Amino acid sequence: MSNDEDIRPGLSLTNRYLSRHGVPVIPVSGELHFSRLPRERWAERLRQMRAGGITVAATYLFWIHHVERRGQARFDGNLDVAAFVDHCVESGLDVVLRIGPWCHGEVRNGGFPDWVQQAPVRHRTDDPAYLELVRGWFGQIAGALDGRCSPDGTVLGIQLENELYDQPEHLVTLKRLARQAGLAAPLWTATAWGGAHLPEGEVLPLYGGYGDGFWVDADAPWDPTFRDHYFFSHVWDDPGIGADLRRAQSDPADGPRTPSELFPPATCELGGGMATAYHRRPRPTALDVATVAHCKIGNGSAWQGYYMYAGGTNPSAEQGMQESHATGYPNDMPRLSYDFHAPIGEAGTLAPSHAELRRQHAFLAAFGGRLAEMPSSLPDVRPAGVGDDRTLRWALRSDGRSGFLFLAWHQPHFPLPTYGRARFRITLDDVELVLPSRPVDVPAGTLARWPVTLTLGGVTLAWATASVLTLLPGAVPTLVLIAEAGIAPELAVDAADVTVRAVTPALKPVRLATAGGALDVLVLPDDAAGSVWVCEDGGRRLLLSEDELRWDASGRVTVKAVGTPRVRGYDPAARCFADLPLVVVAGPAAGDVIVEERRPASATVPLGYGKHDGRASAPGPEVFDQHAAVYRLGLPDWAADPAHDALLEIDWAGDVGELRVDGRPVTDRFWDGSRWLVNLVDAGYRADSEVTLHLLPLPATAPISLPRDAHDRLITADGQLVAIDGVRVLGRGTAVEIQAM
Repeated sequence: MSNDEDIRPGLSLTNRYLSRHGVPVIPVSGELHFSRLPRERWAERLRQMRAGGITVAATYLFWIHHVERRGQARFDGNLDVAAFVDHCVESGLDVVLRIGPWCHGEVRNGGFPDWVQQAPVRHRTDDPAYLELVRGWFGQIAGALDGRCSPDGTVLGIQLENELYDQPEHLVTLKRLARQAGLAAPLWTATAWGGAHLPEGEVLPLYGGYGDGFWVDADAPWDPTFRDHYFFSHVWDDPGIGADLRRAQSDPADGPRTPSELFPPATCELGGGMATAYHRRPRPTALDVATVAHCKIGNGSAWQGYYMYAGGTNPSAEQGMQESHATGYPNDMPRLSYDFHAPIGEAGTLAPSHAELRRQHAFLAAFGGRLAEMPSSLPDVRPAGVGDDRTLRWALRSDGRSGFLFLAWHQPHFPLPTYGRARFRITLDDVELVLPSRPVDVPAGTLARWPVTLTLGGVTLAWATASVLTLLPGAVPTLVLIAEAGIAPELAVDAADVTVRAVTPALKPVRLATAGGALDVLVLPDDAAGSVWVCEDGGRRLLLSEDELRWDASGRVTVKAVGTPRVRGYDPAARCFADLPLVVVAGPAAGDVIVEERRPASATVPLGYGKHDGRASAPGPEVFDQHAAVYRLGLPDWAADPAHDALLEIDWAGDVGELRVDGRPVTDRFWDGSRWLVNLVDAGYRADSEVTLHLLPLPATAPISLPRDAHDRLITADGQLVAIDGVRVLGRGTAVEIQAM
C-alpha cells in the first residue's frame, strides 16, 4: 500500500488488483471539480455519477481557487472540501483528492495562485523556499478536512502533483510534507504518463488515454498517441498527454511505458470527453469515448478512471481563472466554461456517453471480482500499427478456466470497414473453443464483451455472442446480455456436449437447464442499449428508461423527463418487465425563445487575434465586445421557476459565444458545431433578468481546427460565419418511484 503507516483495515492492494475484505474489486472513478460547481449541485451530480456506475469521485484542489490572495484561504461555499467529501460518502462514493500543489486541469498557472507563480522560488522542486509555500497549502487543506483525510478517515487516495516526469525525489518530499500536515490515505498515487520516473514503491502509478486532444497544433493530423487507444495493447503510457507543456521541461523519454511489477495497471485520466481550446476544438462522440474505455478493460485495467466525468464552470475572476496564452501556457481555453463534452455536461445534462459507459460499469460491478483475477492476453495475429484497418482488434481476459472476449471495431476520423467472416479460437487450460458456430461479419462500431466458459447457477455457458451486462440474483439467477447490432446472438451451453442455440433478442429470458442447475439468460435487443440502467443501491435492479434516472441509497428512483416519464423494471421471479409506479412531482414544459437582435456583428472581423508558439490566440474581451453580435433572449415566465430547472438550448454557429444575465457573463463557448446547453438556475436567471447572447463571427479561413461537420459549414460561409439556428427553453419534469411499505 506504498507505506506501513496509512493502512486501512479491510483494504489491500496486490500487483493485480485492489481488494476489500478479501474480495477483488475494479474501482471506477470519475473526475468532477467541486470548486467548478455550485454547492447546491454537488449532491445531484454525485447521484448522477452513481447512476452511471461510478464508485469513486476524484477531484483536484486548485490552490488558486482557495487562496487567490495570500493569507486569505477560503473553504466556504462551493470551496468547502470537507462538506464535499461528506456528500460523496453519503452518496456511496469513495474519494480521491488530487492535492497538487501543481494540478493543471486547464486552470490559470496550473492551479498556482499568482502570488505563488510570481514567488522567487524554483517551482515544483525541493527548493526550501518553495517547500515552505507548499507546507502552508497542505496545512490549510488538512485543517479544512478536519480528520477526514487520515488512515481511519473517509478519503481513499491522495494524488501528489500532476505530470511531474523527472523528479521522483520531489514526490517523496511532497508525500512527507502531506503526512506531516496531517493528510493521509491508504493509497498515494501519481501520474505515470509521459515516461514519468516515479519513486518505486511510494506511489501507485496511474495512466491515461485520450482518443483526441486539444493540445496538438491546429494543422496536426490525428496523432498516433491518440490512435493507439483504439487498439488492445499492454503498453499503458500515453506520451502525448501534456506533451505541449513538456516542451519547456526535460522530456524523459526513457521512462517506463508499462506498469511497475509492484502495482496493477490503473488509470485516472481516460478521456470522458475533451476540452475545447481556441485553436483546436475536438468533439469526441459517445462511441469514441466508450471504445477507449472498453479497450483498457480488455488490456487488463484494474482501475477505470475518467477525466472529466462531470463538467463545470470556472470561477469568475477579473484576470480569468483559465489556462491562457497570457499566462505563458500553450493553449487559450474558454474563460468560463469547462463542459469538456463530459458524460455529465456543464448544465447537468447527460451526454450519450453516459449510457455507453454505464453499461461497461454495470459489467464491472457484477463481474469485476472475477475479472480482476483474469490477466489480459493478446492474440497471435495483431494489427501491424495504428494505420492497420484490416486486422481485427480483440483481446481475452481469462484465468485459464473462464474469461471474457473483448472486441473493438471502431475509431474516429478514418472509419473502419465491415470486417468479414470473423471467428475466434481460444485455448484455455483444459479446452479449446471456436466461436461463433459460423463466421460472422463485424460491423464498424462494434464493442463486444462475450463470456467464455462462464458458470452461473450451476450452468456453464461455453460462450455467447452477445455482450455481458449484469447478473441479477434470484432463485434462478438471470444473466443479462445485450445483442450486438448486426451480429445474431448465439448461446453455447456446455453440458455433456456443447449445444449451440440461436436466440432472438427480446424482453423475455430463455431458460437454460442442465443437471447442474438452471440459468435465465435475458438477451436485450441492441436498440434497447441506450435505455439500460442498473441500480446497485438497495439490491441490484435492471431498469429500462429513455429518461434520466438517479436514485438514493435505498435505491428509490427519481426520474427527470422532458415528456411523460416511464421506467420499467425487470422482475427475475416473474421473468418479465413491469412499469414502476411513479408519482409526478413537477411536470415538464417547453417553449421557443424570442430572439431580438440588439446589434449586428461587424461586417468584417480580424482573421486572427495573435499567436503564441504558432497557435491562434482567442480574442480579448475588448475585441469581443467591439465585433460580436448581441441578441436579447425573451424567455417564458415559467423559465424562472426553479422547480422546472430550466435549460436553454442554443443552436448556433460562429467563433466565440458568451451568455450574459443582467450584463454579467455566466458561461461561454468556442463553437465546435455542438448544441450549447445552459442551466438557467445555475446562471442566476430570475423573472426580471435580462438575458443577452453575444456571438463573434468566425472568418472562413481562420487558422483553427474544427470537427468535420463544423468545418464543412464554415468553408461554405460568405467570408465569415455567425448564425442562430434556434433557441428553445426546456423545463424537465420530475417523478419519484412509489415504494411499497
